[in-house]
Amino acid sequence: MPESLAITRLLNDLFGGIAASAMHAVGIAASPKTAIDNTFALELLVVSGLIAFFLVVRFTLSVENPNPAQQIAEMIHEFTGGQADQIIGHGYERFQAFVTCIALFVLLNNLLGLIPGIDTPTSQPVVPLGIAVLTFLYYNFHGVRVQGPVNYLKHFAGPLWWLAPLLFPIEIVSHLARMMSLTIRLYANMLASDLVTLVFFSMIPLVVPSAFLGLHFFVSLIQAYVFMLLAMIYLTEAVAHEH
Repeated sequence: MPESLAITRLLNDLFGGIAASAMHAVGIAASPKTAIDNTFALELLVVSGLIAFFLVVRFTLSVENPNPAQQIAEMIHEFTGGQADQIIGHGYERFQAFVTCIALFVLLNNLLGLIPGIDTPTSQPVVPLGIAVLTFLYYNFHGVRVQGPVNYLKHFAGPLWWLAPLLFPIEIVSHLARMMSLTIRLYANMLASDLVTLVFFSMIPLVVPSAFLGLHFFVSLIQAYVFMLLAMIYLTEAVAHEH
C-alpha cells in the first residue's frame, strides 16, 4: 500500500471516522485512519482548486482590466465553446459548463502525475469509471429531456421497425459499452505513461526521464481533450432529432 500523502492524513484525521462509518453502512470494512485514500484526496484537491479558481474569476471580473485568472478562464471558455459549437451545434451553451468541467478535472488529475512521489489519480480505474458513469448518465438524461422518453428510446430501435428486435439490444449494449471504453482508454493510457516514466527514472538519471515527463504532459492533454470530445459526441447523438 503506498504511503499516505500529507493531505490524505489530514483528511483522515478530520473526516476518517465519518468516511469509515459510511463505508461500513454499505458493507465495506474500513479504518478511520485509512478510510480516505490518496486518490480520493487528490480528486478532492482538484475539485477544491477548480471551485476556488472559478470563484476568483467570478468575483474579480473586469471588462477594462481582466486579471490573469480571467484571461485563462476566457481562453478555456472560447476553446471549449468553439469545440462544442462545431460538434453539438445550436444550443451547445447548455452543455458547455459540463464538458469544460470534465476536461479540466481530467486534465488536472492527469497532470498530478508529473509531481514526484504522486501516482496519477486517473491511473486508478475507479476515477475514469466514475467520470464515465457521470457522462453516461448526463447525456442520457438530456436525451430523455429533449426528446421525451418514448422518442429517445425509438432511436435505439433504428429506422426500420422489423429490425427493431435485433437493433434495440445491440444499441443498448453499445451505449453501456461506452462507459467501459471511456474508462479503459483513460486508465490504460495514464497507467502506461506512469509506468514508462517510473521505469526510466529508476534506470537513468535526470535528463532522459525528463523527456518522458514531457510525454506524460502531452498524453495528459490528449486524453483530457479526447474525453471531452467523446462527451460532446454522445451529447450530440442524444439530443439530435434526426433519428
